[in-house]
Amino acid sequence: MRISSIIVAILMFSIVVIFHELGHFLFAKKNGIGVNEFCLGMGPKLFGIKRGETLYSLRLFPIGGACMMVGEDQNSDDEKAFNNKTIWQRFQVIFAGPFFNFILAFLVAIIMVAMSGYDPASVTSVAEGSGAAQIGLKEGDIITSIDGTKVSFGRDIYVKYAFDPVGADPVDITYQRDGKKYSATLIPQKIERYLLGFGYTADTMPAKISSVSEGSAFADAGLEAGDIIIAMNGNEIRTGEALYEYFQQHPLSGEKVTVRYERNSLERETEVIPRYSESYSLGFNYNIYCTEKAKGLSILKYSAAEVKYWIKTTVVSLGMIFKGKVGADDLGGPVRIVSEISNVMVEAQPYGMSVVIVQLLQWCVLLSANLGVMNLLPIPALDGGRLLFLIIEAVRRKPIDRNKEGIINAVFFILLMILMVFIFYNDIRNLL
Repeated sequence: MRISSIIVAILMFSIVVIFHELGHFLFAKKNGIGVNEFCLGMGPKLFGIKRGETLYSLRLFPIGGACMMVGEDQNSDDEKAFNNKTIWQRFQVIFAGPFFNFILAFLVAIIMVAMSGYDPASVTSVAEGSGAAQIGLKEGDIITSIDGTKVSFGRDIYVKYAFDPVGADPVDITYQRDGKKYSATLIPQKIERYLLGFGYTADTMPAKISSVSEGSAFADAGLEAGDIIIAMNGNEIRTGEALYEYFQQHPLSGEKVTVRYERNSLERETEVIPRYSESYSLGFNYNIYCTEKAKGLSILKYSAAEVKYWIKTTVVSLGMIFKGKVGADDLGGPVRIVSEISNVMVEAQPYGMSVVIVQLLQWCVLLSANLGVMNLLPIPALDGGRLLFLIIEAVRRKPIDRNKEGIINAVFFILLMILMVFIFYNDIRNLL
């Protein structure tokens, strides 16, 4: 990884964390709560400056941060103590951290959408005789809703079916054509085909594998997420879009395919035999990479939709983890994020600095929205856990024993640190 990408990633982490802790800090001050220390990072203190009652410090490890308030997990006679404030005041202070992450994600998204536009869920092609063709769907139509779920981007459709593929059940679709909205019920078509079992993005970037299905032809051949496909059966592949076009022109069959790919800057080649599969299809392809310019208030509209997209993606991903559909190798932490940011910077550079900036802005939106969602999980030691304690206190009409609450938070903090160590190990193992 380049030193520049590591510095950029650390700066990005720092901005996201500072904004989160700033939410706690500002609302603590607003509600008359004393703040002992406002720090960035974890571990030993490198240096600090004291202003008034608060020490502003930088700690050794640039991961995380804290807003340490007076009397958080203990009883105190100080009128500025956190636990001496009303439930509503304390709720504001705790919720402000994740909320500020959503604000940051929205502000960054405004810049990103203003620079790059948005990717409408426009129909790019309709298969002849398919369910989509039967309801009259045409190229250029804009999908606005599927089964009651609002669609703002083509990516929304991708996320909807990424972990829960299209089945045989009818699908209600709302679409827009020439400014008018239409609704119809689409009957998915059974598809018999051959698959390699991997995912990628059909855009103008290199054809990087985003996922490999467990037990698929690609998995058995040793290909992994992060590998970049550079040739198929001797045909050079420069971009994800080119790979998509190749498959359109050369449908897979039971015959073996020669795949040349790049991993860690080294080229490799392998032969893969596609596997027969039965699935269901909506019968149309949609845009997930071409963008249109956003103007005026539409910038705010699609910026909000961008934040909503990443919040939803985070929630769906968490659901897949709890359902056991995501393995340990799919989990990523700081090391993996730095690696991905480094790859994005390297891959986007040939397309100009503006593309690099847009890619980094998207990562910032993702990280900020992700941190906001993760902190709202009802787990002790996280903001969501503390909010849960406040709700319980409101229902009981009396506080939980401060010492017991402090012990519970400390135990879960240690468990989270153990999880962080595992994720670090997992990141490094996958990187190597």
